[in-house]
Amino acid sequence: MARDYAARCPVYPMRNAWLVAVAVLLAAQEIGAPKVQVAEELEAYPTESVELSCQFNDGGGLTKLTQVSWIWEPSDGHRDNIAVYHPVYGQSFPNVAFKDRVVFLHNSLENPSIRISNLRMSDAGRYTCEYATYPTGNEQGTTTLIMLSKPKNSANGVTVQAGTKSVVVARCEAADAKPAATIEWLAPVGGNHSTSTTSGPDGTVTVRSEYRLVPTPADNGREVICRVNQKTQKQPWVYPIKLSVEYLPSVSIEGYDHNWYVGRSDATLVCLANANPEPTTITWTAASGPLPETVVVEGNKLTVRKVDDAVNTTFICEVKNRLGSSRNQITTVVIEEERQLIQGPSTGAVIGAILGALIFICIVIIGTIFFIRNRQEDAEGPPKHKPPPPVKAGSSTEMLNKPSEPPTATETAPLSPGEVYYEPTGREPVTNLDDETTGALNGRAPPVKYDKECKDHAADGHHSNDLDSSNHEVPAANISRGESFVSPAMYV
Repeated sequence: MARDYAARCPVYPMRNAWLVAVAVLLAAQEIGAPKVQVAEELEAYPTESVELSCQFNDGGGLTKLTQVSWIWEPSDGHRDNIAVYHPVYGQSFPNVAFKDRVVFLHNSLENPSIRISNLRMSDAGRYTCEYATYPTGNEQGTTTLIMLSKPKNSANGVTVQAGTKSVVVARCEAADAKPAATIEWLAPVGGNHSTSTTSGPDGTVTVRSEYRLVPTPADNGREVICRVNQKTQKQPWVYPIKLSVEYLPSVSIEGYDHNWYVGRSDATLVCLANANPEPTTITWTAASGPLPETVVVEGNKLTVRKVDDAVNTTFICEVKNRLGSSRNQITTVVIEEERQLIQGPSTGAVIGAILGALIFICIVIIGTIFFIRNRQEDAEGPPKHKPPPPVKAGSSTEMLNKPSEPPTATETAPLSPGEVYYEPTGREPVTNLDDETTGALNGRAPPVKYDKECKDHAADGHHSNDLDSSNHEVPAANISRGESFVSPAMYV
């Protein structure tokens, strides 16, 4: 019977080996895998809440859980229980700092997750979920809680006086941030900056930066930008700052046109001042003493009602502000007669004339270039007239005239070598240059002669233009076979 079972169910050694290997791997995974499963790292903000999860993974169900505790380890390494759960004795929260802020989410040893509310920056640290078990002893898992803090950003300008030393003109601060913020300056005024950091007791960092330069009156009102970058910000914080530079008044006098003639009325001088802070007083005086009786002062404006020798003096304008005073002066010269001022051309007219001249010069240059190019093309291109046909060497320049009557039937018969046929349309005579007997060409054979009928026709006087009686033979021509008296086509 055992033999029959063995025959029906044979043992496969390879299958058994695979089963053993799988069992070993599963056991190794259970041994290597942590039994307490927690989150490795969490981030949170002050005043918010965070959940710390914890679960016990007992694959074989052989471990007996007796109690679970949450232990808080701040950065200084101190360990303190903040929450304890026992299936018989219930829940306990021994740490006063976490009392009323920590609760268990599930009343269970297998899932003793907790929630911490109203978080503080000082809550950052390591939170360990620790089990008391039998027979393996304590099992634990740790979560690191990172507290983040958004920076409290601020920036302001510093009012300074123009001078020759580098001073602080703007400040920027990112306070109580975690992690620490970075501050950058975007400024076209050519200064420099310095940065300092201060750590708080709760782990936050305050960063301060100062922008410095040598202030001048031209820097007043210019803009510098503070930019703060930090992990908790979705985008950089940017704040523009207008510089405030104080300086003494800068005084100028306008209105004098060098044409103060005797008898002129309402000649005016204006005192202009640029200052920070604003001017408080403007005073007009004369170098020669008190102001003439014909002079009237209204604020920064001095008006001479009627020009005479009394205003042939130097006028002084003094401007004061909180920092001090500055002055400027101008000497007026009284002339006997009015000076005729020649009105010069306006700026617009001068600009228009210059542009017109430039356009004209460009047109002339372009026209000259086109003219020169056309002349060059005419010189290099083919001739535009048809030259006379070439004259063959040894040929006669005399052409036979057209007969006055159309040819007879005998004349339209095939030509014999040496015969000449006259076209009735006025074309030039066609000569048969072939010599059937010798194959020679004109120029090498004897002269070509008229046939008998042509001679008779000419002798009877039917030709409108009689040939010369002394010459009744066609002169020899040095023309090869296939050549013609007509010159080849020429393209113009």
